[in-house]
Formats: sequence, structure tokens, C-alpha cells
Amino acid sequence: MILEMNCLNPKYGHKFFLLGLSDDPELQPLLCVLFLSMYLVTVLGNLLIILAIITDPHLHTPMYFFLSNLSLADIGFVSTTVPKMIVNILTQSRVISYGGCLTQMSSFILFGCMDGMLLSMMSYDRFVAICHPLHYLVIMNPHLCFSLVLVSFLGSLMDSQVHNLIVLQLTCFKDVEISNYFCDPSLLLKLACSDTFTNNIILYFTGAIFAFVLFSGIFLSYYKILSSILRVPSSGGRYKAFSTCGSHLTVVCLYYGTGLGVYLSSAISQSPRKDLLASVMYTVVTPMLNPFIYSLRNRDIKRALWRFLSKAI
Repeated sequence: MILEMNCLNPKYGHKFFLLGLSDDPELQPLLCVLFLSMYLVTVLGNLLIILAIITDPHLHTPMYFFLSNLSLADIGFVSTTVPKMIVNILTQSRVISYGGCLTQMSSFILFGCMDGMLLSMMSYDRFVAICHPLHYLVIMNPHLCFSLVLVSFLGSLMDSQVHNLIVLQLTCFKDVEISNYFCDPSLLLKLACSDTFTNNIILYFTGAIFAFVLFSGIFLSYYKILSSILRVPSSGGRYKAFSTCGSHLTVVCLYYGTGLGVYLSSAISQSPRKDLLASVMYTVVTPMLNPFIYSLRNRDIKRALWRFLSKAI
């Protein structure tokens, strides 16, 4: 039972309740099996890509170094939300502690931002590979690649802590029911007793600036790539040059398309059901599809996976 009070403070013992995807008891086993299957496919698919890149010397290049880190971030991203939802279904409990909610929220933002930053860095890698092929290994040296991944982690960590500080400023909540299956920071702000207009402005402004900077980097990289490809005399050469970007472009469109859907639905939509569908697409479906996109459209990955699986079997 949720306590009937005018103002609740989870810091002093109260907990949040994650309402999940459905209240129908008959749907709970189906949801559990469905999301457990999607979670296992996501984790195993990304782990296979990481292991294939580590074990195959031909894939020890900057592009695949970024891809392995992207797969690692996807595993962390999906692991912050889905396991808790599965446990809640199995135990028939929707409770999450205040500290657990903050931890889940910060981890969700950390890995989500890392995905975006790594995709932006991968676009820069493709720009150097296509526009400056003779200097590729000199420019994209191991020190720069490691530094870029470290910057992505530190920048994402800083963004997650900004969200944490915003939520920590909330002293009480008018309700403890979160209409989602994870602790969404925008939903927590809607539950606050105090006026959160300033907090909302900060939240959406920082999110918009963060996304704009990353997307601008991707756009500029592909603008230069397209300009360089159009100068290639043969159509076969243009296709070969652009085909190396196909997987990355597909993942970028999927990530930013679903991310924009979540952002707009939380800012504009008043329908919890639409918010849930957008969240599922962003937090579960996108990380699950990334390994398939990279493995199906990349011959090197397919060969490395086949060699790895053959040795394992």
C-alpha cells in the first residue's frame, strides 16, 4: 500500500513504485519471457562482437576499438533497466529504494550518453579513414583512440551527475508511483511537490545542447565524407567508400531517432502509454539491434565471428 500523505520524502524510508508495462496478471509471464529473451540476445550479441574483435588480430584497428566500446556501453545500458523489471515481475514487487532509483537513473544516463559520444567519435574515425586514408593510422593512433573513449566516459559521467544533483535537490514528492519500468529523471521531476520549472529547463537544455553538439559532429563528418566520395571518378569506388559507413549510419539513425522520440514524448506527450513504447524502443530494442546491424553488414565482423565460433565449438 502507498502511504496517503501530502508530501513524501523517500530519503527518510519511503520507496518508489515502478508501475511497469502492464497491470494485467495474465500478461506478466509473457512480458517476463519476452524481455528476458531480448536481454539475453542483446548481451550475448554484444559479447560476441567484443570477443570477436579481441581474438582477431585483423580487427585491432581504431574503428573496431570504438565498436567494442560501443558494445560494452550497450550491455551496460540495457542492464540498468531490464533485469530490475524482470526481477519485479518474478517477485511480484514493484518497489525500488530511493538510493536504488538514483543509482539506476545515473547508470542509465551514463551509458546512454556514452552511446551517443562513441557514435560521434566513430563518425570522426570514418571521416579520417575516407578523407585522409594515407594518414589514417598516424592520426587515429592508440593514444588518441584511448583519449577519446576516456573523454566519452568522463563527459557521460558528468552529465549523469548533473541529473543526480537536480533530483537530489527535490526534498519531497507528491506521489511515489513512477509510470515506467525504470527511474526516468523527467518522471521524477513531475512527481516533485515543489516547483520544478527551473529544473526542467536545466534538464532539457543540457540534454538538447549535448545532443546538438554530438549530432553536429556526426553531420559535419558525413558532410565531409560525402563531399570526398562525390569526387571519386568511378561509381564502384564511390560505393565501396560509402559502404564502410552503412552500419554506422544505420545505428546513428536508430539511436537518435528513438532518443528523439523519448525526448519529445516526455516533453510534449501526456500519454503514459506512448512514453512507455518510446522508452522500450530506446532502452531495449536499439541495443538489441546494434549487434545484428554491425554483423550482417560487415564482412570482417562476420568472418571474425565465424572463426571465433568455430574455435569455440
